[in-house]
Amino acid sequence: LAEESPDSAYHSHGSSLEEEAAERMDDEEQERLLNYWQSVGRGHQVDVPRDMAEPIQQLTRNNNPQERQSIPFTLIQRKEKLGDLLYEKRQYGKAKWACIKMKEKQYEQSICLGFMKLMRYICEQNSSGLYLGITVPIVTIVHTNEAQSAMSQAVTVAYYLPEVLQDEPPHPFDSDIIIEEWPATIVYSRSFRGITNEDSIMREINLLAAILESPELCLRDTFIIAGYTNPAAANRHNEIWFLQRP
Repeated sequence: LAEESPDSAYHSHGSSLEEEAAERMDDEEQERLLNYWQSVGRGHQVDVPRDMAEPIQQLTRNNNPQERQSIPFTLIQRKEKLGDLLYEKRQYGKAKWACIKMKEKQYEQSICLGFMKLMRYICEQNSSGLYLGITVPIVTIVHTNEAQSAMSQAVTVAYYLPEVLQDEPPHPFDSDIIIEEWPATIVYSRSFRGITNEDSIMREINLLAAILESPELCLRDTFIIAGYTNPAAANRHNEIWFLQRP
């Protein structure tokens, strides 16, 4: 056998040391991100399990604004007052969504746990074995009574499948996640910032109902909260959507 030259020995050991260092940094980053999510989860009374470390890391690394795909829509109308945008009227096309129904005690618990399940699906736990990519917003369907004075505990958290996957969505490994096709819909959308909970959602519903000229054109007991930042962020960018009756 030919002897290994000192130079080649250095390179082989050097590269393995570099790989070990990279792996160690990788593990440290994973641990740091998991600890951060776990501390945020505790604030929402949600337990973030250790098996979320990899999906959290994958999502964080791919969460650059240029990597995200926005859900396409057609702008029909913008309603402004004294230079402030009151709401937008938009048309969203027919599309497939990965949906999960949740019914925790608090809204924040439902969206955090639902989002974690969808993250696993996005991060390779699907029949394609691939990272599917982030689309924004992640939406939550909420229900109220007819008087719009109280919110139901049952919500649906949903992820819009990227354009390239719309025809053949990968199957989720999690049987709680269902692929649904939603019909084309006209929505009235208004932005708001901060946390989303029962109080802030009811406030935004009442605010948009007061601004709309014809709120009777919309469903009175079903609304959508659209989230453009992950549930761990403090100053989140959200929208409330009213759905025009079919």
